[in-house]
Amino acid sequence: MQSNNNIPNPIHVIGTNAAGLERIPLFLQELILSTQKLAAPKRLLATIPQWWQNSSHGKPLPELFASDKPKELIAWLNNQNCQTIVLASGDPLWFGIGRCLIESLPAQRLMFHPSTSSLQLAFARIGRSWQDATWISLHGRDPSPLAKQLQKRPKAIAILTDPSRGGAKEVRQYLRSSGLEASYQFWVCERLGHPKERIELLMPEDELGNELHPLHLVILIAKKAQAPISTNLPLFGIEDGVYLQHDDRPGLMTKREIRIQLIADLELPERGVIWDICAGVGSVGLEALRIRPKLQLLAIEKRLGSGQLIEENAKNLLVEPHTIIESEALTALNEMDMKEEIYSPDRVILGGGGLHRKKLLKVIIKRLKARGIVVIPLVTLEAVSELITIIQKSGARLSVSQHQVSRGVPLPYGTRLAPMNPVFIVKGIFL
Repeated sequence: MQSNNNIPNPIHVIGTNAAGLERIPLFLQELILSTQKLAAPKRLLATIPQWWQNSSHGKPLPELFASDKPKELIAWLNNQNCQTIVLASGDPLWFGIGRCLIESLPAQRLMFHPSTSSLQLAFARIGRSWQDATWISLHGRDPSPLAKQLQKRPKAIAILTDPSRGGAKEVRQYLRSSGLEASYQFWVCERLGHPKERIELLMPEDELGNELHPLHLVILIAKKAQAPISTNLPLFGIEDGVYLQHDDRPGLMTKREIRIQLIADLELPERGVIWDICAGVGSVGLEALRIRPKLQLLAIEKRLGSGQLIEENAKNLLVEPHTIIESEALTALNEMDMKEEIYSPDRVILGGGGLHRKKLLKVIIKRLKARGIVVIPLVTLEAVSELITIIQKSGARLSVSQHQVSRGVPLPYGTRLAPMNPVFIVKGIFL
């Protein structure tokens, strides 16, 4: 392997933090002082002359070049026939200039000397491990992937903000539009590594202000779920973030807009029995109880721990399900004692079932009371085709609808619509 000393016209890419050159290792400072050509972002370039005067013991200042425009930087570097320094932020190979240099210059000329990344510094400052963290950059990128990340309810997410589009304010708007502002700690980390760095935990009611330094990022840390103040909740159409969810499958629930439509399609009677089959976190059945508290709800969900989760969500919503069964739905239905009233439904939501969906629907139809209604949310055309055939053969009145919902997400100067997955709703009224 060729040693660094033998590489012709090497380009050393040196990472710095917000403190600039003052806090990089001494051997890298010596390397910089030995060069005749130096490129850096304009914000850092402006600090070079004073640092050089204090550190170089009279050596002439090298040729300086602003590296803010990558194409111009590449052209400049290609014209150099001596050792050259490129200063960058943090780790140049993590959302930095490094990728562009690797794609455009001979690999044997490049040597990288990363500083601690802003992500490492941020988690170090707030005192939290970050091996489970996800991250996303908004610099010059479509911000909609942030909304998709938030739907997954990550335990920790670092967002590299784009100050030209609002920075931390843009992130907060996305968090609010996702209905998750109360679910996350909101950390703003400014000028990480600088003597005047600032780390701040903001509450939902705190203002961000207009004095944020351009070098800042946001860290979102999931809070331990807390019971909502039930008296402040709407009768139905409750925000997704209110529901306690499975840690291993966050965001896997019937979304608010579809929930509202399902409840409307159920045509809830004042009294009777309602089944929520493959209930997930229980959201549809529990909201039905808020509207019709005299209904008896049977909820079935197979996921381990689902019984306790649905119970906790019921307490938070101030409703009382009649029975919660943690089991495979088909097994549970086949083992029911038909003599009990709860096992003969007036209304049914079939929310899943996978490969057993057709068998489940046939069992449900046999158990359903006269003038009963079944509603089934589906996401594939194949599933729709399978189930409508069963409903039609049973002589029920069939309706099928498709619902495409978009949620408004903020842009620097307006709002765009981010589409959610389309959902089909199959409804059978059994006369």
